[in-house]
Amino acid sequence: MEEKKVLSVTIVTPTFNSMRTLDNYMEAIVCQTYPHEKIDIVIADGGSTDGTLERLEDYKKKYDIEISVFHNKLRTAEAGKAVGVRKAKGDVVLLLDSDNIIPKKDWMERMMAPFEDEEIIASEPIKYTYRKKDSVINRYCALIGMNDPLCMFTGNYDRYCCLTGKWTEVEREEKDMGDYLSIKFREDMIPTIGANGFFMRTKELIENFEGDYLFDIDVLWELFKKNPELRVAKVKTGIVHLFCPDLATFKRKQNRRIQDFLFFSDSKGRKYPWSKVGKGKIVKFALCCITVLPLLFQSIKGFAYKKDIKVWLCHPIMCWITLWVYGIGTIRGLFHKEEADRSNWKQ
Repeated sequence: MEEKKVLSVTIVTPTFNSMRTLDNYMEAIVCQTYPHEKIDIVIADGGSTDGTLERLEDYKKKYDIEISVFHNKLRTAEAGKAVGVRKAKGDVVLLLDSDNIIPKKDWMERMMAPFEDEEIIASEPIKYTYRKKDSVINRYCALIGMNDPLCMFTGNYDRYCCLTGKWTEVEREEKDMGDYLSIKFREDMIPTIGANGFFMRTKELIENFEGDYLFDIDVLWELFKKNPELRVAKVKTGIVHLFCPDLATFKRKQNRRIQDFLFFSDSKGRKYPWSKVGKGKIVKFALCCITVLPLLFQSIKGFAYKKDIKVWLCHPIMCWITLWVYGIGTIRGLFHKEEADRSNWKQ
């Protein structure tokens, strides 16, 4: 009987002052049961000054996984992904941010298993991993399955949300294959998949993006338009995302998100049809924030699911911050659009 080929994996990770999470990120990778000779890591660094580059040199000497470091002159994560993917030599690329922690030793094996089906173009964890030891905001994001509460109201998310009982509200065809769901999306919309532990066949990924920035959702949008029969695996496992430690950082990240969205949309740098996300749902989000009661009802429902009082007290605050930052950012963007300043940024 013919021996099954073990696919090689290039882990692509943008870094920029990432010391806060780097050790945990790396330790989780070297613990993987997937053959280490089939793994290499490509780091695209945006000019770190906090010891990140020195720590990466230590990793090269200490671990048996090949690590390559390249300069990302544009600093953003999307630019770093573009740099890293172009250097990838594995059969499959894993887009893994430096604030992502792989939760289990067999995680990579499970994430790679769906690629035995040639129709599967990519795989992604179906949820974020909740850990008691993480910050309140990271626990909150893990439970609602997203880093931006607005997405819960628009229905365009891609990880399990305990408040809706769904991993997305985007229409799709779904087949349960045991350890994963095999998904085929409709041609007119896909959820915002493509980050935080996302695997994709290298050849198709490289062939479907150009320029200095890799917006993962834009690449997938173009790819599915070309071939609607392609499928994505949602593996029944999680990924830890150490998104941010406190409310001040969350506010800065939301501000960066709206600034970059308006800048790249205005410069025609984006392809995904964000305009199809219902404006009525955005208005509903604003009304829920203003009237407060719907947010409190969601908090009660969330507490019934996971009795973490700090998380659910945080829910209305996260929604209010998002409404305020996005509202002010959108108004400001009517007069002036610019890419967010990252001169003092850190992961």
